[in-house]
Amino acid sequence: MIPVLYEDNHLLVVQKPPNMPVQEDPSGDLDMLTALKGYIKEKYAKPGDVYLGLVHRLDRPVGGAMVFARTSKAAARLSSQFNGHTAKKTYLAVVCGNAPGGELNDFILRDEATGNSKAVLENTPGAKPARLTYRPIAHTGGLTLVSIQLHTGRHHQIRVQFASRNMPLWGDQRYNSAAVPGQQIALWACSLQIEHPTKKEAMTFTSLPEGGIWRRFQHLIPGAAAGIRVIYADENIIIADKPAGLPTAAADGEGESLESRLAPYGSPAAAHRLDANTTGLVLLGRNNAALAALTDAIKRRSIRKFYRCTVKGRPSPVEALLTAYCLKDEARSRISVYDAPVPGSKEMVTRYTTISTSGDTSDLEVELITGRTHQIRAHLAHIGHPILGDDKYGDREFNRAHRTRVQQLRAVRIEFAFDNDCALGYLDGKVFEV
Repeated sequence: MIPVLYEDNHLLVVQKPPNMPVQEDPSGDLDMLTALKGYIKEKYAKPGDVYLGLVHRLDRPVGGAMVFARTSKAAARLSSQFNGHTAKKTYLAVVCGNAPGGELNDFILRDEATGNSKAVLENTPGAKPARLTYRPIAHTGGLTLVSIQLHTGRHHQIRVQFASRNMPLWGDQRYNSAAVPGQQIALWACSLQIEHPTKKEAMTFTSLPEGGIWRRFQHLIPGAAAGIRVIYADENIIIADKPAGLPTAAADGEGESLESRLAPYGSPAAAHRLDANTTGLVLLGRNNAALAALTDAIKRRSIRKFYRCTVKGRPSPVEALLTAYCLKDEARSRISVYDAPVPGSKEMVTRYTTISTSGDTSDLEVELITGRTHQIRAHLAHIGHPILGDDKYGDREFNRAHRTRVQQLRAVRIEFAFDNDCALGYLDGKVFEV
């Protein structure tokens, strides 16, 4: 039985099993189209032939999320999305070697006689451009779990592009000479984003790989499929690398949040927040006791949080412990900073160290001693060194001159100092960083 992820009168979204062909091939093995037409015919007692449109493909050994069209109108509209690259497919793969992440651009030529493809020179007759971007999720034992976004759809593209850089996919019997017969290729279509062909609603479907080599990365896979890099996870906490533009908590507004993306881990709750456009490490509790322990540790400052940022100018002195007072304006969603206490204000303490300077900017490491709203952004702006890309507290003309529209602030390191009798005492002395 092929697992069904979603179906209505227009769509059928399923999880393709590995090693099952999408459509009939010379092997004569049961294929996806035939099996799913039979499923529809039986379930809905359809007389005669059943229509099911194939709008995209997965290689035979690859598993994961696929969408089929149940009407010709849906097929035309979905095909347009895939051809125009508005439909988004995310893959997980385990590659051999230490994959650094980035963008891969090649020209790929298919050999019709062998069924293989290869990366060739740009001017090779028949070659087509191929582009993908990827990021590493974790490294272990000479392998890297990567998340991949395809920007073109060439034959065996992912497999060929990584193999051509001496990073073949684990278990790839065609392009990895070290693959052992019987190993299953570690490539999985984990997320599919489309627009419904008639409702015009954005839809996302997720499928997670299990077993085999995937077991080595089991606790990271749900986050990776949701576009979140999970740095660490156990039965109590998650440490996640939040991307830019994503609110931390569901309570921060409508739409998606880091918490909602990590719902497959049991709806964890954030113990602190990062601004939507700040990237980096966030601590989340997976149960009430762990969340309470994290919250208490942050208040007692037994969890140290460090950031990296790029600021305007060259701070003097090159390192300092800053103390100021802030007053929050809820209506304007910003804070005002004062050198002395004013009624209703709260103390904020920030430590910075200059790491390097280049021209009219400097890179700083910042430790957040207190945890006020927009603290780092407002405090550094107050001393005349706003964060590059921060239009709320910074210098918009300076940002435009540097062509930077996103604030250059990232939470890069968390250090734990727990008491042994604390519920999270086993994390004492641990350091996590990106």
